[in-house]
Amino acid sequence: MPSPMYKSTTRHIRIFSAEIQSGELEPCSDKLTLDVDPDNELVWNNDALQAVYKKFEDLTAQYNGEELSDYNIRRIGSDLEHFVRSLLESGQVSYNLQSRARNYSLGLPRVAEDVTV
Repeated sequence: MPSPMYKSTTRHIRIFSAEIQSGELEPCSDKLTLDVDPDNELVWNNDALQAVYKKFEDLTAQYNGEELSDYNIRRIGSDLEHFVRSLLESGQVSYNLQSRARNYSLGLPRVAEDVTV
């Protein structure tokens, strides 16, 4: 019997208990696949993206040895979504204003104040 595919989908983070084979997700009980910002709503630089992958590794390490469950994957996804919000708030990523669908789900973008003297 094939293992079930658990998943966590938030606005900017998608995690699947699967591996990619021939371009398709195949359920896998011992691997997780991470998809960051699948709709390209944010502008990423390599450092910020690597920080998300590192945070993902840290979070998954906390569950090492535990049974893979829907709850655990959703918790990791939620924690990563909060981490992405912190990257946006600190200016490490920004909204992609060229995105097909603008959704300011992490808060309104910062706009430079017009300072006139």
